[in-house]
Amino acid sequence: MNYRMDAKGNKISILGYGCMRFTTKGGKIDLQKAEKEILRAYDLGVNYYDTAYVYPGSEVALGEILEKNKIREKVKIATKLPHYLIKKSDSIEKYFSEQLKRLRTDYIDYYLMHMLTDIKTWERLKSLGIIQWIENKKKTGAIKQIGFSYHGNTDMFCKLLDVYDWDFCQIQYNYLDENSQAGRKGMQCAASKNIPVIIMEPLRGGRLVHGLPAEAKKAFEEYPVKRTPAQWAFRWLWNQKEVTCVLSGMNTIEMIEENVKTASEVKVGEFTEKEEELIKKVKKAIDKNMKVGCTGCRYCMPCPQNVDIPGTFSAYNRIYSDGKITAYKEYFMCTALRKDSSAASNCIQCGKCEGHCPQHIEIRKELKNARKQLETPIYKVARKVVSWFRIY
Repeated sequence: MNYRMDAKGNKISILGYGCMRFTTKGGKIDLQKAEKEILRAYDLGVNYYDTAYVYPGSEVALGEILEKNKIREKVKIATKLPHYLIKKSDSIEKYFSEQLKRLRTDYIDYYLMHMLTDIKTWERLKSLGIIQWIENKKKTGAIKQIGFSYHGNTDMFCKLLDVYDWDFCQIQYNYLDENSQAGRKGMQCAASKNIPVIIMEPLRGGRLVHGLPAEAKKAFEEYPVKRTPAQWAFRWLWNQKEVTCVLSGMNTIEMIEENVKTASEVKVGEFTEKEEELIKKVKKAIDKNMKVGCTGCRYCMPCPQNVDIPGTFSAYNRIYSDGKITAYKEYFMCTALRKDSSAASNCIQCGKCEGHCPQHIEIRKELKNARKQLETPIYKVARKVVSWFRIY
């Protein structure tokens, strides 16, 4: 297993165990199976285990397995504060204490603000005393390092990096999201501030393995060096020095062993020009299913009406590549879960964006099309609920 350093000089396995997708049986986590898988990963050198308060049964399962096998002190636990459920200051401590109990520990190695969306959300948390609370927990050792996870656009991500002295961050990143979400630019922005970057969704929820079009599969199969689509996706990530750890929701022994093998062999900067061209060829094959040829360059931004244009097109394209549910989820997280909506329906047809688009996309027209597909009745109701309860 290869390791990279966190902000405090601790070694983190470059492959992390994502604990959101444990196998379930009868609606509950199959604890016996999960235990075998976690122990196999541990034996092979994986020392970073990521969970969250809102992953059903995950914290409890992880805590029980680590305690039972007496390895809690030998691994790093990352979990997340569900700040979107918090209405008053006392609730911060309440949720944290419950998480410690679930995980059967008295400290968390890496604690994240889960899905921190924008600066206004952080300001709300500050008004509830989050900074003083964090400082106290770090002083007592109950929290070793503090960070945040993020789904949204590059610009806001880079701004959030400056609102606090973060120890690390977590973003969605893969070869399809190179110019969407926080993207390569966001990752490099974090690295420039010496903030380690944890990667989630390296395979786009399995899309880069099981959902590849025939042309993309053929490109991999015909390449002289034989690797699985998952190996190519992981190697593309680990080729970048800014990537500290890549999370994988592993739920078979075979998957764990293959991923660990890859993580034990890779080196930064090992990709050849031909391999870079292969990934570009695969991306091009996938992009043929896209409705809008947006590259995520962000020349159209900022929008005077706060529309997240690249984010909207990314979600719109996902309808045709990953399916409607995935697309709706991404669009809701990136537009509705924030103080100031960045939805396509904010567009007033001013056209300022189109003058800056190097792809010459008819942005106003495509935003209308995207809005019809993405802003469903369910989306509108959910956005109102968020507003009513003032979650953010």
